[in-house]
This record gives sequence, structure tokens and C-alpha cells, in this order.
Amino acid sequence: MSQLKYLVLHCTATPEGRVITGDDIRRMHTSPVSAGGNGWRQVGYTDLIRLDGTVERLVDNNEDANVDPWEVTNGAKGYNSVSRHVVYAGGCDLHGKPKDTRTPAQLKAMEAYVRDFHRRHPSVKIIGHRDLSPDLNGNGVIEPGEWTKACPSFDVAAWLKSIGINQ
Repeated sequence: MSQLKYLVLHCTATPEGRVITGDDIRRMHTSPVSAGGNGWRQVGYTDLIRLDGTVERLVDNNEDANVDPWEVTNGAKGYNSVSRHVVYAGGCDLHGKPKDTRTPAQLKAMEAYVRDFHRRHPSVKIIGHRDLSPDLNGNGVIEPGEWTKACPSFDVAAWLKSIGINQ
């Protein structure tokens, strides 16, 4: 059991408007590589925020400030034992380019989720997946060979400030 340090926000990196369910996430993450999945033992996220704003629980947790072994998800290598991960469906335009595609319902649900989480765990840092991935060359550009996703396709720190959460 580890102390919870991060709430990491993700996107599914799917085109805007595409319906994604918990079953879709499970299939993508836990199916064998030979079947087109990642071959993981566990999904990458605790919760999914669907297009309609519904929050779907993917992995049970007891909502405390610890990450128990049975709560660990595969959201960000090297950070999973100290993080909780939440994902919204979307994050790409119709051509696969990163884009903040959160629907009004997703924005409302994400704000409520993050506010409640922050109220219960004020010392836990809320970040985007990309915030865990350094610009290895220090040139301000994420290049091939570095972390290639823009996940969650929006600036989490700026968004937090816009909803009144200052960390």
C-alpha cells in the first residue's frame, strides 16, 4: 500500500463523438497483443467519463488516501502505485490529432469529480498524463522517441485554475 500522490487525468485518444464504454477500455487494455490489445493484467483507469457525463467505475477502490495493491491501474508507467487515473472518452479530432473534445456533459462531470476528489484529498496533486512525461531534449517540443501523446489534450493546470482550484 502506497500513499496517494497524484490524480492523473487522461483521454482515450479516440475521435470526438465516438462512444467508449468500460467494456471497450477493458478490451483495449487487457486483450492479448495478438488480438489487438495491450495485454495488460489490469485496465489503465479507475473511472471513465463517458460522452454523456456518466462516470463509469472500472476498478473498485475504497476512496481513501492510499493506493492498495488491488486498486492499482496501468495509467502511467512508474506512477501507478501512487496514482489514481481517470479518463474521458475522446481527446482527438476526426483525423487523430490531439484536441480537447470534452462535451459540456463531460466538462460538468469532470469538474464535479475533480472538485470532490480535491475536497477529500487536498494534498494530492492533480495533473495530466502528459505532465508526467518530460521533454527529454528540453526544447519545448515532444519529439518522436519522447512521449508522443498530448494526453489529456488540454492544459490541466490552466483548467484547474479556471474552475478555482489552485495547487
